[in-house]
Amino acid sequence: MMAAPGPPRAASWQQPIERIGSAISGGLGTLHRGVAYLGGVVRLLLTIGVCVVRAPRGGVHRIRLESVVHQCVRVGVRSIPIILLVQIFIGIILALNLAPTLDTYGQLERVADVVAIAVFRELGALITAVILSGYAGASIAAELGAMVEGEEIKALRAHALDPIRFLVVPRVVATTLMMVGLTVIADVIGVCGGMLTGVFVLDVSAVAYIEQTRVALSMTDYITGLVKGGVFGAIIAALACYEGLTVSGGAEGVGRATTTTVVKSIVCLIGADCIFTALFYVAGW
Repeated sequence: MMAAPGPPRAASWQQPIERIGSAISGGLGTLHRGVAYLGGVVRLLLTIGVCVVRAPRGGVHRIRLESVVHQCVRVGVRSIPIILLVQIFIGIILALNLAPTLDTYGQLERVADVVAIAVFRELGALITAVILSGYAGASIAAELGAMVEGEEIKALRAHALDPIRFLVVPRVVATTLMMVGLTVIADVIGVCGGMLTGVFVLDVSAVAYIEQTRVALSMTDYITGLVKGGVFGAIIAALACYEGLTVSGGAEGVGRATTTTVVKSIVCLIGADCIFTALFYVAGW
């Protein structure tokens, strides 16, 4: 018995064209998924913004303060120890790496300037956001994903409760607020780490270090870091909530959403930081 003939093989000149077509098709598919994902996150953020604006009216638009406070403690207060530890190490590392170069030019005390500006403008907010994406973002995605798989979201809708207002808004508001507060803490601790190195390793007096830091910093440095912190917090929470609400595939899907949240958050945070830095540079801030 003869086997059924298979599909005709493409001619040699057709194979490169097919490969190019497959590559283009795959690229367009990836682009489509990326645009759809971005549109979903933006739509979620707009919905959250509407809920926040309507909240002062009370009634069905009210946001429970208890939920926001609970999320603030869960997301922000409990992450303070790890942020303190990491930021003091960041300050020490910066000071130790900058010292040899500055010492070559006889400007060792200026290590305070560079550490303060780097921490207040960049590293305070960015490193804190990266930590928070793993500490809080993954937790939010896993929690909401478990609710989706357990059909708790459907139960909320059945009771005429909006899951966005009831679950998402408190998490986003709390993460945004706490990210600003944690950025302040990170800035102070990062500078303290640099000062410890300057005083005990580089033989720079504490008074001189503090004075150099005060002279080097301006209100612009402080405000730009806080603005970044607030936006970073909103990005982390929005991505985590979106990943959690779109979970499918059971426990495996929840685990996948948790991992994806951390990866995408870090990429988006660095991209947003790059955009902010470019805008601030153009504006002369």
